[in-house]
Amino acid sequence: MCNATAADKQALEEGEALTPRFDVNGLVTAVVTDADDGTVLMLAHMNREALDLTMSTGIAHYYSRSRKQLWKKGETSGNLQTVTEARIDCDQDAIWLKVRVAGYSATCHTGRRSCFYRRIEATDHGPLLRLDESKPLFDPSNVYG
Repeated sequence: MCNATAADKQALEEGEALTPRFDVNGLVTAVVTDADDGTVLMLAHMNREALDLTMSTGIAHYYSRSRKQLWKKGETSGNLQTVTEARIDCDQDAIWLKVRVAGYSATCHTGRRSCFYRRIEATDHGPLLRLDESKPLFDPSNVYG
């Protein structure tokens, strides 16, 4: 908002109008957490249609950048995400969804509850990834083929 007036900034930051600031690709980042315990489950992107569907249905929809298509999270696996609360950040360029996950209660395509199942650890040989204690809750090969 380079040329925004003080009134525009006030409306963006304090007003009641939802006016997401989609990036040049028409996307806004979505951070997804568990509604009950706050665990970060995933990070995704939403286009206008995904945001509209999420708000109208109460089921999380995203835009897959790799597949270049709308994506209803959990449609294949049964791990649908029911949105209990949606928030937007101060400059309306990031969404935060609090969800309850159906099915196996897993969000990651690897079968785990969260996509954030590896820690980055500094070592003498540079950073390495270490698995945390989480285990897959379902076998992805049985679900996705």
